[in-house]
Amino acid sequence: MPGVFRIADTCHVYVVAAPVQAGEERTGIAIDFGSGRVLDLLDELAIDRITHVLMTHHHRDQAQGLARAVGAGIPIHVPPVELDLFEKVGEMWSGRQLSNDYDLRDDRFSLLEPVPVAGVVPEYRTATYGGVDVRVLPTPGHTPGSVTYVVGKVAFTGDLIYAPGKVWSLAATQWSYTENEGPAMTVLSCELLQREELEVLLPSHGEPMTDPAGALRQLSDSMQRYVNFRRPHPWDVKGLLANPFVEVTSHLLMNRSANSHSYVLLSESGAALVFDFGYDMSTGLVHNTSRAARRPWLASLPALREHYGVTGIEVALPTHYHDDHVAGMPLLRDVEGTEIWAPSHMAPILATPLHHDLPCQWFDPIPSDRVLELGETVRWREYEITVHDLPGHTLFAAAYEFQVDGHRVLVTGDQQDGCGIPGERQETLNFQYKNRFRIEDYRKSAALYRRLRPDLMVSGHWRPRWVDDDYLHMLTERGEELVALHFDLLPLDQFDLGADGVLCRLTPYYSTVPAGGEFTLTATVRNPFPEKAVATIEPIVPPGWEREHGSLTLRVPGGGMEQVHLRLGADVVPRRRVRLAVDLTIGDLRLGQHAEALVDVVAEGIR
Repeated sequence: MPGVFRIADTCHVYVVAAPVQAGEERTGIAIDFGSGRVLDLLDELAIDRITHVLMTHHHRDQAQGLARAVGAGIPIHVPPVELDLFEKVGEMWSGRQLSNDYDLRDDRFSLLEPVPVAGVVPEYRTATYGGVDVRVLPTPGHTPGSVTYVVGKVAFTGDLIYAPGKVWSLAATQWSYTENEGPAMTVLSCELLQREELEVLLPSHGEPMTDPAGALRQLSDSMQRYVNFRRPHPWDVKGLLANPFVEVTSHLLMNRSANSHSYVLLSESGAALVFDFGYDMSTGLVHNTSRAARRPWLASLPALREHYGVTGIEVALPTHYHDDHVAGMPLLRDVEGTEIWAPSHMAPILATPLHHDLPCQWFDPIPSDRVLELGETVRWREYEITVHDLPGHTLFAAAYEFQVDGHRVLVTGDQQDGCGIPGERQETLNFQYKNRFRIEDYRKSAALYRRLRPDLMVSGHWRPRWVDDDYLHMLTERGEELVALHFDLLPLDQFDLGADGVLCRLTPYYSTVPAGGEFTLTATVRNPFPEKAVATIEPIVPPGWEREHGSLTLRVPGGGMEQVHLRLGADVVPRRRVRLAVDLTIGDLRLGQHAEALVDVVAEGIR
């Protein structure tokens, strides 16, 4: 095609020539890079210089020559999901589980050494590289993070498709043991890509396809049969894409395709608000929690517009900070202009991941566009939404109360699971100690439910529940039973260790400091005794580190908390995850090295 060249290499490398005026330098961009052979052929291509390299995915046959691009000063741009498999691939190699491994992704078909990356490509949007306008579309399947680049009517599809109805590798689509995440994602990607007005597909392996819709339809059909073959029951993946939403009421929808469920509140104006937005259109989560194993995308939005006339997602409200409830929110904001409104106790957790030692945090900061106070009632379009504190599943969780279609609804996130069938012991209180669960949280939440008396409660992973008195009574009983069990099992009659047994925490839990630099840790101490006690804190640092003080003492009121700031000086040797701690005694309770924090010491100029 005019201005598009294909170089035979370890994969097809495509060069797209930039528009050029007479006398100007002739430049082009490379899509994938193979061994770097393209740099030896620029004269034959009548190209003076490659200005950018855009990678469709991280596999070594696409990427093994990228060191040549770095040496030539060519910036490299990669899919957002797979950033770490380029610039931090050494961490994957040093930490990748090998023994007893159930993670079957081809992440070990990555670069052997890291390469510096100029940036990630903007999914669902168009960016200009070296004068060439490129639209970026997520097309997971071959890998979780794969993307397709569209230039004009031409799609550079990586290894999504090899030929009409065929893929380059079925093995690469198996991401976890016995499961179908990759093949099902391939079906979804083919269906979504068919909606683009394309004239040609250019794959990383295989020949050009001049009937894109037909080629993708054949692959979608074939892969759907493959998905069904590997499952005990057929799975209508295309039907899920066609309409992922279930009407809870006429103006409240549940996204059944998401992990966890998102709920969409529809306004008569055409605008929409979502409660939670994590892994949209999920086909399953693989046995790995790295960034390269998690795919946020916006696959359900076309159906929302088509079936419900939604003109935009104006606001996203998280019930709690866990990744499966928030991972897609930054993409919603970037692509849709969605504002993220977060409760006041949750907003700092979202904004500074790993400041606190909490599980299930998303990798990137998610700053809030608006911070909501607990107990506050806010107005969005024709709805009034009240924010309620809902500790239990996690300390940093909220319930949202509103009226829709004549019903009072309470959105509860992951607070409890199961069907909650009256008279049956099937309701499980979803508490996790590392989430900062406290013994009386479910007693308090049951009291909240009784006070609010919602008609309907909707949750993250279970079907919506119409509420009756028997259900509220059962939740009350379960909350009381949970309190009693903890009093039976813990020595609470002597001192209050709390549900998790943690009496001191260090923040930031995980941070970065320049070699030889200074930083401050904050120790928050809780007194387990009913009367005032003296706490003694001694910072524990590795050899070569400095600390401003030795032992510190502070008086902590009975059952209360106090903080102390510890100024420390880092060693001059860069190291990853240096372990720091505090040795703690409260009254006559000797706890030893009770709390720890981790620090990356980096060379100057590296973050």
